[in-house]
Amino acid sequence: MAESIHEDLEPLPRGGFRCRLCHVTVANKPSLDDHLRGKKHQRLESLRSVRQDQELRSVFVSGFRKGTPASELNDYFQSYGEVINVVMDKDKGVYAIVELQDTEMLEKVLAQTQHSLGGQKLRVKPREKKDFKYTPPRRQGSAKREQLSPDKLAQELCQANDVDAQMSLLVQLFEFSESERRLRDLLFSLFQEVFLEFFPESAILPFGSSVNGFDVSGCDLDLFLDLEKTKTFQASAKTPTETPAEDGASPELDARSEDSILSDIDLASATVPEVLELVATVLRKCVPGVHHVQVVANARRPVVKFCHKESSLRGDISIDNKLALRNTRFLQLCTEADERVRPLVYTVRHWAKQQALAGNPFGGGPLLNNYALTLLVLFFLQTRSPPVLPTVARLKELSEGEEQTVVDGWDCSFPKDSARLEPSSNTENLCALLAEFFHVFGDCDFAGQVISLREGQLLPTSSVLTSETGIRLKLGPFNLQDPFELSHNVAANVNEKTALRFRRCCQVAAKYCRSLQYQRKSSKGKIWGLVRLFQPGTAEAEVLAATGFVLNFPLPLPAQSRELLGQAEDFHQQQFQKACAGIAFVLQDVLKCSCLEAREEQQAVTECKQGEEQTEGRAEQPSAGGKRPLDEEEAGSSSPSCKRPRTETVSPEGQSMTWNCAVWHKVWLGRRRVRRQLRGPQPDPQHSAGSLELEAKVSAAISQQEGEARPEEPLLQFALRARVGASASSERETPLSLRFDPDPPQAAAFQEFFHFLQGFLPRAVEQRLASEA
Repeated sequence: MAESIHEDLEPLPRGGFRCRLCHVTVANKPSLDDHLRGKKHQRLESLRSVRQDQELRSVFVSGFRKGTPASELNDYFQSYGEVINVVMDKDKGVYAIVELQDTEMLEKVLAQTQHSLGGQKLRVKPREKKDFKYTPPRRQGSAKREQLSPDKLAQELCQANDVDAQMSLLVQLFEFSESERRLRDLLFSLFQEVFLEFFPESAILPFGSSVNGFDVSGCDLDLFLDLEKTKTFQASAKTPTETPAEDGASPELDARSEDSILSDIDLASATVPEVLELVATVLRKCVPGVHHVQVVANARRPVVKFCHKESSLRGDISIDNKLALRNTRFLQLCTEADERVRPLVYTVRHWAKQQALAGNPFGGGPLLNNYALTLLVLFFLQTRSPPVLPTVARLKELSEGEEQTVVDGWDCSFPKDSARLEPSSNTENLCALLAEFFHVFGDCDFAGQVISLREGQLLPTSSVLTSETGIRLKLGPFNLQDPFELSHNVAANVNEKTALRFRRCCQVAAKYCRSLQYQRKSSKGKIWGLVRLFQPGTAEAEVLAATGFVLNFPLPLPAQSRELLGQAEDFHQQQFQKACAGIAFVLQDVLKCSCLEAREEQQAVTECKQGEEQTEGRAEQPSAGGKRPLDEEEAGSSSPSCKRPRTETVSPEGQSMTWNCAVWHKVWLGRRRVRRQLRGPQPDPQHSAGSLELEAKVSAAISQQEGEARPEEPLLQFALRARVGASASSERETPLSLRFDPDPPQAAAFQEFFHFLQGFLPRAVEQRLASEA
């Protein structure tokens, strides 16, 4: 272990360690090794190395006039060599850090005893060496979230009179406070003022959650920098005029162009990343209180991210996202059209977040984002009878007579004034609408259909494969079409597991909404209404515990195996036996669980033989109350005296096998990270990411991280029964049904393991069968 790493570590009692660099505590040496190889530690080590190198090449400069631009300091120190960067004290303007090219240049600068700039004597000294400290970024709005804890939220909601009041209260608790609105207005004004100085005629426009009517305390500040007029201004400033008298504004344009940053770039020919780098430079050097500026050029919509230091408010600036402005105005129009829209959206968003179905604070991931959830609510309101909101196609019809709006080739026309919308005749209250929302999407086929807000109906996937511009819509397990950019699937990031969970959670919620506990306030002070609905996973776990944790999947087999296995009944019987062997292998050898088969058939045979021996010694005449003995003819035509094993006597659809299982370690957590560590930077082609041999090593590594080979008591215990499904007549596949019955007190804890098995077990069993074929 390197010396620098030793300095970061602090030994703890009982074999633990603490990493001072990352502020992380680990339990043992294997966990420490994993942490040191992890991305976070490697990133902070690299960042510290860069910072230390910068300190060795930087000087601290003071004594210049307040307001001196960084460019003057840059020009002054250029006489000694190349200047890498100049960081000004933007808040007070009394000092600067000048990063030089190398230490040789630093020695030249320090060797000069006197420095002066603009008649002012400069004080130049080596930059102070400071210990590198990592401070985790504090998310904006954290203070309000801490105050609005789950317990306090539940207490507030339970005091409401009905569900409608609860939903309205939810909006009041989550929306911006007046101080947050003032802060965002001030920052918006500051950005507008600064960017006008550097990009004449430009406009900074807010969009997204801050202004679309669905603001939540702590959400990001999304800004769009419109440079269209700036491009025109730059072109006019560069065009030579024949005579000054013909265009009196020409000298002014030339002067403003020279003073602006436009002299360094041609906006008409510059690429988006180049312009974003220029925007980032303005933010870093000229906007007070802004730090952590970063250009994200590889995103779907490239942006410049930033953070306001005092308030910890995060935000981003884009220059090529006019569709977002129209989407924002569309959402505003919907909130103005009906007062029920906002409470319903806030409620569905919070419910999805509590059920771990939504929430991507840093983008990406397989969960639904807030925009997708909002569109689901709007689509639901479009499909009510009578509708609460008009479809996008209807809005286009209502906008006739106004100027049609086309953005990036997409028709984004709708009325500017909500007064032109037809008032809805729907009188359903919020309580009923929320219950129907869950009912509708609990029965929705997200993969086989496309949710279209433009048409206000579910469309077959074949009808939207090609959009109006010839761009194909990206289809997936969850298809939700953007109302204006028709080639964009808003839920394209959602995987099959999340789509299935969303549907199942909607079914559970719909069932709960039919109960009195949802509809009426409790007179005994118990939780009711939304409070019970928001509890994460509890209702789903209870339903699964009552109905059983059931997993169904087919086991396909090559066609040639049909001939080798003989008749259909024998074929399915042998296929089922192979599947059961594969299930036991995956649970025991791959996931390191205990798995003991329950010998029901053998026990039945033993009991039958014992009964035969007792019968032979009895008298022929039955005792009082006993059954008469069968004669030889009846005995020959009846079932044999001994019951055969179940798998031999029943039809293929009745075959079953049962195991008693125990889980000793949380082998379903952190598998991707451990798998990546085991594969290394150059993975062996024979051990692909999904190979059972590698998966077994992953399970073993996770088990060893806890320091013991096996704890005294298992984490989970359950009975597993496998049986052939009802459609076993198919010659090419055997439908398998697995029922998991955990111990009742462990039903909620077992749910997490069951979700993992839903995606892992079918693939692993199929792979095991394929390897044995």
